[in-house]
Amino acid sequence: MARVCQVTGKKPITGNSVSHSNIKTKRRFLPNLQTKRFYFAEEDRWVTLKVSTEAIRTINKKGLAVVIGEMRAGGAKI
Repeated sequence: MARVCQVTGKKPITGNSVSHSNIKTKRRFLPNLQTKRFYFAEEDRWVTLKVSTEAIRTINKKGLAVVIGEMRAGGAKI
């Protein structure tokens, strides 16, 4: 599976590892993804999402129904 957040769309970015002697080599910065189950009360079922920790905070703030509604409007199958 891709390392992409299902809610925010965060994905790995690239940068440089810089050694003590200032030699730069390519590296990847991965998002902090968690596989988390949420109870979706409107449909009376559990939903498993691969989300970043920022997305977990967004779900806590807006509510799961609003976030899933936005995802479905964007074309995601939940």
